[in-house]
Amino acid sequence: MKRLRQSRRIPGLLALVLGAGIALAGLVYPSLAKAQGTIEAIKIEGSQRIEPETVRSYLSVKPGDSYDVEKVNASLKSLFATGLFADVTLRREGDTLVVRVVENPIVNRVAFEGNRKIESKNMEGEVSLRARVVYTRTKVQNDTKRILDLYRRSGRFAATVEPKIIQLDQNRVDVVYEINEGAVTAVSSIRFIGNRAYNDSKLRAAIQTKETAWYRIFSTDDNYDPDRLTFDRELLRRFYLREGYADFRVVSAVAELTPDRSSFFITFTVDEGDRYKFGVVDLSTQFKTLDLNALRGSVIAVEGNWYNADLIEKTITKLTDAVGDLGFAFVDIQPTIDRDRDKKVINVTFDIQEGPRVFVERIDIVGNYRTLDRVIRREFRLVEGDAFSTAKLRRSRQRVQNLGFFKKVDVSNVPGTDPDKTVVQVEVEEQSTGEISVGAGFSSSEGALADLSVRERNLLGRGQDLRTKFRVSQKTTEFDVGFTEPYFLDRDLSAGIDLFRVTRDNTDTSSYELKAIGGGFRLGYSITENLRHTTRYVLRQDEITNIDADASRFIREQEGSSITSLVGYTLFYDRLDNRQDPTDGYYLSFSQDFAGLGGDVQYLKTKAGGGTYWPIPVWDKWIFSLTGEAGYMTGLGERVRINDRFFLGGDNFKGFATGGVGPRDTVTQDALGGQRFYVGTAELTFPLGFPDELGVSGKAFTTVGSAWGASEDSEPGVADPKTPRASIGVGAAWKSPFGPIRIDLAKAVVKQDFDQTQFFHFSFGTRF
Repeated sequence: MKRLRQSRRIPGLLALVLGAGIALAGLVYPSLAKAQGTIEAIKIEGSQRIEPETVRSYLSVKPGDSYDVEKVNASLKSLFATGLFADVTLRREGDTLVVRVVENPIVNRVAFEGNRKIESKNMEGEVSLRARVVYTRTKVQNDTKRILDLYRRSGRFAATVEPKIIQLDQNRVDVVYEINEGAVTAVSSIRFIGNRAYNDSKLRAAIQTKETAWYRIFSTDDNYDPDRLTFDRELLRRFYLREGYADFRVVSAVAELTPDRSSFFITFTVDEGDRYKFGVVDLSTQFKTLDLNALRGSVIAVEGNWYNADLIEKTITKLTDAVGDLGFAFVDIQPTIDRDRDKKVINVTFDIQEGPRVFVERIDIVGNYRTLDRVIRREFRLVEGDAFSTAKLRRSRQRVQNLGFFKKVDVSNVPGTDPDKTVVQVEVEEQSTGEISVGAGFSSSEGALADLSVRERNLLGRGQDLRTKFRVSQKTTEFDVGFTEPYFLDRDLSAGIDLFRVTRDNTDTSSYELKAIGGGFRLGYSITENLRHTTRYVLRQDEITNIDADASRFIREQEGSSITSLVGYTLFYDRLDNRQDPTDGYYLSFSQDFAGLGGDVQYLKTKAGGGTYWPIPVWDKWIFSLTGEAGYMTGLGERVRINDRFFLGGDNFKGFATGGVGPRDTVTQDALGGQRFYVGTAELTFPLGFPDELGVSGKAFTTVGSAWGASEDSEPGVADPKTPRASIGVGAAWKSPFGPIRIDLAKAVVKQDFDQTQFFHFSFGTRF
């Protein structure tokens, strides 16, 4: 019975609602409730800036139409939807439809108050309201939310924004956002659930978000950022895939805000799954003329090793480059993954197929407000009309990034006007390229030092490099200025000019002072993608002065000034992953200088060097390197002056003092320098357990080398053996915010009695 009574009430309630709706419609539109008669005229009231005809254009009715409630309602909605009006009413006066509007005000200006961490100009680009834009409450609400989002992305979840509207004459308003930025919302704890193979500390190192700590004062990674948390999920996935956990997944990542809104607790729940090894790794292709055996050297993944998803991607890259070098421009390499869950192995077959024949239709560049288009285009390995190549596109992006002009470089391709065409889209975000730096520090070889330099690496947006530098230390005063045009005459030909003046105090090592002034110019070009050739000409005047009274006679004989006119060249082959901080790859260099094109000095100097770096697979961030250099020079009919010779020790041979290795006057103990030398270092770089963002690493090294040949013939009173010397040592390096700092403790284990050693070596530099 209860259900029956309820069902009987429903029709009555529905009738009541409908009746109320009809009555309300009669109240709101008393003269429109009757759908009879025609509209003879439409009258617009209240419009100021907006023309009446513009208002009429938004109506669904026009003169001559019959009164229709639905069309009138549609007209009302259409007028509100324009966002131009704060209020709209429609009424009927006889046969006339009267439309009264209240226009939204116009924004006179938008201001931000209380903001210190985010500049006003940055927020102006994010909000929709600005001067001469129609004001609406919806826009204010959306802009308020957008400003709060900006602060939350910078880690300030306690920030508040209160918009204030100031009414002005002529229906204008000022919009003022009063901001209370609040404190940074830090990450106080990061925990993991479900991890068995790796502890929490190891996984914290794998993600970008960090727990707050006193030493992270120069980092924002300990500020909560929801976008960064999403990126951390991907970083965790990549970490486990590198370690062989092919079934790994992040179940959830939860960030909990403390009641006082001061910090977050982040919890990752993970499912590691099983660990796999590589099974059979093979190649297949549909190209009949392609020799697969010639490509197997490009396969990095090895059967029996732990599965690593990064090796799959690197193998695809190497295979793409190798197949392209063999003349196959259109290739598509797809890895086929066969997972054997019982044996815990993953078999991989790289299938080399013919890719679609696609050509570059055009290259679009955006975001370069200062840098000229041609500066970016000349770094591209692709031009309009070329066959599209993913490898060349990737290399082009790397070359643009290596310019150092842009904070971000995104390169992608989208379909063109035809199926066989593609458009390369380049989006860059420019960064400051001007540098004004003041430096101070201490070096074991130079003593206290300071320098001032001004540099612009992208002069007038043309990619040109202009620099000036002044450096003074206890032993050296140096001033130089240089200019480089990287693409001289719009060709891959760098041209530069240098001017310098140097004063160096060598009284501690060789009992004299050197003054040098001069200049030169240089030209460089790429022979191949990795091989570069640079030629140079230098003209300088050297003066050897202030020779001690008890200095070696070989030094006293060289007192006075001389003019050197030399031409030289350098070949440099670079296969390093990062030239500034290499962890993998190798480099080779060879250079020669010939002095004698005029001037007072004649000699031929030859130098060769190289280095190779290997990351140790079983230990993360352990790098082993071998570097070495050797040189030979000979005077052409005259003795080589002391300031042109080779000196070993200090920075280039730790364990020995500056100039501590090589020929020496046995009576005065002055270092005379050698005409031949070699030095080689084996070094192991390893983490010391500090957080990665501190940039602290340990060093263990051994160096072997020698310098000899003070003259072509043996001289009485000169110790000049070519026997090797050796040292071993340990050290620590810190990439501090103030500049690089390195401390080394090295012991000379193989030396001559007259060599000068140095156990402690310290260097420090700062920029502010």
